Amino acid sequence: MFTETRTIWEYLKSAEKPIVMYGMGNGAEKILKVLDSYGIRPNAFMASDDFVRGHSFQGFSVNKLSEIEGMYDDFIILVCFGTSRDDIINKIYGLAEKYEVYAPDVPVIGDGLFDETYVAKNIKKIVAVREILADDVSKYVFDRLIDFRISGKIEHLQNCTTPLDEALDLFNIRHDSTETFVDLGAYDGDTVAMFLERTKKSFNRIYAVEPDSRNFIKIRRRNYALGSAKFIPINAAVWDEDAEIDFSDLSGRGSRAGRGRRERKITARSVDSICAGCEPTIIKMDVEGCEERALLGASQTINKCLPRLIVSLYHRNADMLELPLLVYRLSGGAYSMYLRHHNYIPAWDTNLYCVKI
Repeated sequence: MFTETRTIWEYLKSAEKPIVMYGMGNGAEKILKVLDSYGIRPNAFMASDDFVRGHSFQGFSVNKLSEIEGMYDDFIILVCFGTSRDDIINKIYGLAEKYEVYAPDVPVIGDGLFDETYVAKNIKKIVAVREILADDVSKYVFDRLIDFRISGKIEHLQNCTTPLDEALDLFNIRHDSTETFVDLGAYDGDTVAMFLERTKKSFNRIYAVEPDSRNFIKIRRRNYALGSAKFIPINAAVWDEDAEIDFSDLSGRGSRAGRGRRERKITARSVDSICAGCEPTIIKMDVEGCEERALLGASQTINKCLPRLIVSLYHRNADMLELPLLVYRLSGGAYSMYLRHHNYIPAWDTNLYCVKI
């Protein structure tokens, strides 16, 4: 089970070292808001040397690491951005060899914290999810992710990271023209490219569903050579029913359902509607916090086909608990369910992998 009991916020409240925020943007704003609610004020901001050009953020001057080191003998670093780049992750782990480095957990979407109150309130669900995970690796990853979310200690992520290729080996993806892949939240086609490599371009059909307008253009350009009969791009959001919904079209990873900047109405489709004329063998869901609705809209498909599933578990606080339990209910316990975290700081790119028993 998880071992951390003291939250990063309570620790920072009593910390005597200066607190340095590493990074600018939405993540830093969210972390600043939580710090403020605890009566904590950081001492400085820093960014990678390439980004420091007289910047200021929230009333703070943004400094280089060398400048911070000139200001303080020792300090605490709070990582306030997300990254999957090996060079940046290695840099962060390198900083942790010299300083205290944390990545406070704040939800990508929604409010609330994965703190001791949340854990106490949801302990029965934590136990239930842990019990339905299929292997010891999954249980270990689950425990370490909870430890990370409570404490912000990046070593918990470092200790439970699995290469993506190793996780995909669970699926035994075939290259005999039988696989039908439904990519929900296809972004710019990166996962489609991975599927093509795994199947050696021998597959039945690919459905690439992406609501963001700019990403959708990239998908069509990137995979045009596959031909219209086998590759079906769909410019739509994923929902629990076919509908028109509000959508913030930000032309990038930040696009999501709901009201916000550059809001417009967009077509939304359920998985059951998309897959009415096919029997998918693999469905990937990375739909910016709409995974619960996507699963509910896939209930008939799951019940009929039991496709292998990849479901993102990191957008909302509740995802790591609610989504595995929902998949278990929808499938009647017919899946072996595996949890894997891939190379990312903070605990993004955490996926549930489901395979028919």
